[in-house]
Amino acid sequence: MSGTAEPRKRYWPEPKPSRMKVWPAPFKVGSVGVLLVNLGTPDAPTASAIRRYLREFLSDPRVIEIPKLLWWPILNGPILLARPRKLVHRYASIWMDGGSPLLVYTKRQAEGVSRVLAERGHHVEVAAAMRYGKPSIREAINELHEKGCEHILTVPLYPQYASGTTATVVDEVTRVASHRRNQPAMRFIKRFHVDPAYIYPLADQIQRFWATNGRPQKLVMSFHGLPVRCTELGDPYCRDSYETARALADRLGLTDDEFLVTFQSRFGPAAWLQPYTEPTLEELAKRGVTKIDVVCPGFVADCLETLEEITVEVKDAFMAAGGEQFRYIPCLNDDPAWIDALTGMVEQHLQGWPTQKAHIPG
Repeated sequence: MSGTAEPRKRYWPEPKPSRMKVWPAPFKVGSVGVLLVNLGTPDAPTASAIRRYLREFLSDPRVIEIPKLLWWPILNGPILLARPRKLVHRYASIWMDGGSPLLVYTKRQAEGVSRVLAERGHHVEVAAAMRYGKPSIREAINELHEKGCEHILTVPLYPQYASGTTATVVDEVTRVASHRRNQPAMRFIKRFHVDPAYIYPLADQIQRFWATNGRPQKLVMSFHGLPVRCTELGDPYCRDSYETARALADRLGLTDDEFLVTFQSRFGPAAWLQPYTEPTLEELAKRGVTKIDVVCPGFVADCLETLEEITVEVKDAFMAAGGEQFRYIPCLNDDPAWIDALTGMVEQHLQGWPTQKAHIPG
């Protein structure tokens, strides 16, 4: 036996000298981002812009749950050929200087949350996006990535959960992230339909409106509709909507006779959640309920469905049926109390992430 040990065999190659002459440019890491997402909007009140928006929106299989072979000819035929032109005057009637109300208010909400988070000592980047249209989720995530955000909280701005709204935001955020080599840590707010952060500011806004203008005979809570089949397949949107209505009525101290839940924005021949808003209000007027207020608790920002469908189409139908007073109470939009409450909701879901600015001694 030899007195000297044999050298151990190497099972890996000898390291080669690095060809890298310098380190890559430093990358800001560890930052936290918040992404506020709403449904979407055309870029302009024109037929071509509306057509682009509708094509993207109505091509989502979570929105239209019809086999593509059946749906595609309908979408690219009568819908995209005729509907955009019919919507031009409706969008034009609500358009604001900064774009559609939905986009303007969503951006203001993002700016407000960013400001309040900073006032509370958090170092967080906040971006706004539209699920369909611009700014896209991809653009917003790229913006947060460029700012070094390795943690992203996504807030779908839908109080109630539905597959065609909240779930499709989650789908798109994760799809965009799936193409990144350096993926962020991700969290999502699923719903906030009975959260006091939402119910209390909305109830306060209604009470302020009544303190100035008096109370109606009945408060109508109109939610966006959904095909009945979606509920039958397990979508919780209908349940969420009624729970929102109950929480809001309780906060306002309303009896069951003082408020009513309806559903608006039907599309196509299939059965949707009932009672439908417009025919229900026509029936109310015929029965002598001639003074109503309408609020839309399924929206946190005003849009075509609230500012045109409710305040023009539904109002005209109600008044023509014998109504005497129709008042629409706006969504929370950029109300300071809502911005403060939304920021608190965001703070709660950011717990455990590095949102405080690092203190460097000296």
